[in-house]
Amino acid sequence: MEKLKDILDKFYREYDFKERVLHDPIEFPHQYKNPEDIEVSGFIASCLAYGRVELFKPVIKKILWDMGKSPYDFLLSFDVRKQRNLFSGIKYRFNENDDIVCLLHILNVLLKRYGSIEDAFKQSYKKEDPDIGNGLAGLIDHTLNVDTSKVYWKNIHPLGLLQLFPSPSKGSACKRANLFLRWMVRDRDIDFGIWKGIPKNKLIIPLDTHIAKISRCLGFTRRTSSDWKMAVEITEALKMFDPEDPLKYDFALCHHGISGVCSSKRYEGGCSGCALKGVIQ
Repeated sequence: MEKLKDILDKFYREYDFKERVLHDPIEFPHQYKNPEDIEVSGFIASCLAYGRVELFKPVIKKILWDMGKSPYDFLLSFDVRKQRNLFSGIKYRFNENDDIVCLLHILNVLLKRYGSIEDAFKQSYKKEDPDIGNGLAGLIDHTLNVDTSKVYWKNIHPLGLLQLFPSPSKGSACKRANLFLRWMVRDRDIDFGIWKGIPKNKLIIPLDTHIAKISRCLGFTRRTSSDWKMAVEITEALKMFDPEDPLKYDFALCHHGISGVCSSKRYEGGCSGCALKGVIQ
């Protein structure tokens, strides 16, 4: 385990965080200085951060551009019936134009009701919770309790809208939501740390195919389904190396996968050039 920790710590120390910002949805909240703008722009960016980066980035950019200098101020006064045409034609993969507009409408209601996404999250998060699961599930419940009839003409939740709001209560790994929470809670590297009172070790790793694959190789999980339970299991394993900030290894593991160093399949001789050779299970 000590050898593996040394390797992962080396990956972390050598990680090019400035380069990461240029190829990551975190680029968008980094364009703002006010915490309120960072929070809402980060939430929008994370919701749509699936698929290929070069495809979702123009969509996020267009939405935020149409919201002006302060997305927080825009959302606080957003009138869906008067301003929906500003976003006419914007859609992305599973999310139709009405789903995008409804995302903004839901944020308008949450900000008026709770003041911030953080305060909506903390309605359900308790400091004695083992992780952020209850807080996240509660936040998703708050979003889906918003009346959507102003957008869809009746209070419904189409599949394109639900795709934006996965929940741990449904078993989802919630990769994008956990990415957003990492941005808000961690106060190191490229993350913002603007949400206070939530320890970094309560976060759950944003689980994608790269993290799942490498974690199985390293024996962090024996699970086959990339779900919430797998994400929790991997996070618990990473606490062996840093009990206070296990998600710092998200960067190391993700880089090892997306760089192409790690093959998508394990085969005899195929791991010969792997920096983790000798410590994989």
